[in-house]
Order: sequence, then structure tokens, then C-alpha cells
Amino acid sequence: MPSDETHDEQLLKRAARGNEEAFTELYRCRQGEIYRFALQMTGSRHVAEEVVQDVFLTVVRTMNSFDAARGSVRGWLFGVARNCVLRHADRNPQTVPLAEMPGPEPVDLDRAESIESVRRAVVALPQPFREAVVLCDLQELSYAEAAAVMGVPVGTVRSRLSRGRALLGDVLKNGISRCFA
Repeated sequence: MPSDETHDEQLLKRAARGNEEAFTELYRCRQGEIYRFALQMTGSRHVAEEVVQDVFLTVVRTMNSFDAARGSVRGWLFGVARNCVLRHADRNPQTVPLAEMPGPEPVDLDRAESIESVRRAVVALPQPFREAVVLCDLQELSYAEAAAVMGVPVGTVRSRLSRGRALLGDVLKNGISRCFA
């Protein structure tokens, strides 16, 4: 059984030769994690859906430009998704000031409320720290993969991840408005 990385490369190569089934399988295998990444970065289901569409349209147009020497197909897809998220953020800056977002939640939340509280806290992080937390902690990319996606050295990923985790802890403990006022 080939590794996921090898399987993705094979699918992409077959898709580049015009095999629609290979492209469809690559989409089925990776669209969920691209959607989750975009949702975790933007906090918007609508934007996440748009990002998934944009990513795979970009793949159709540029699949021949993939270079395995520069990283995995998965990492390449996250890099495309990152660029789509950043373009969306440039076109549509956040309209609700962070101070107006709900504050800390009571400690006795049920699971769904706790998950929503963490989701809001992640989305509230400044973009460089949010990227590191989402890629490394939520999407489980290695530091090297995250560095390739973000276009920064591994040490920068580590420092952003450390700072992002600390900020996330502060937000969860003290509320968004107190941390970013």
C-alpha cells in the first residue's frame, strides 16, 4: 500500500495526464482537511467552501507546476489554500471588531459550546499565529511542512506556534476583548 504522500503524487500525475477519476479521488481525499483549514482560519463556512473551490480550480490550472522536490502534494494544497485565505482576507477585512465578539464562556459549558469557544478563540488570533496553530496543532502538519506552506524557516514556525498557543490560552482564560483590546 503506497503512503498517502506517494498516493497523492500518483493521483496528481494521473490527473495532469487528463484522468478525471484521479482528480476526483484527490479531491475526495483532501477537500475535507482543506475545508477545515479554511474554516479554522476564517471562522466562516461560506468562505471555507469558496476556498475549497478556489484551491481545486487552482489545482486544475497549475497541476503541472507541482514539484515533489519542494514538498508533498498535501503541503502544496495547504499552500494554495493559505494563499486563497489571505486573498479573501485582503478583499474582505474583518468587519466585526474583536472587542465586540463574545467574551469568556462559563467553565461548565457542554461540549458543543466548548468547541465553539475554542473555534472563536483560534479565529481571533493574529493571522501569523493562527496559521501556525491551525497548521501544526489542528491539521497536524510537521514543522517542516508548515514552514513550506507559510514560506518561513522552521524556527519561525516554532516561535509563532509557541506565541500562538500562549495567546490562545490567554484568550480562552480571559476572553477575546481583554486580550486584543
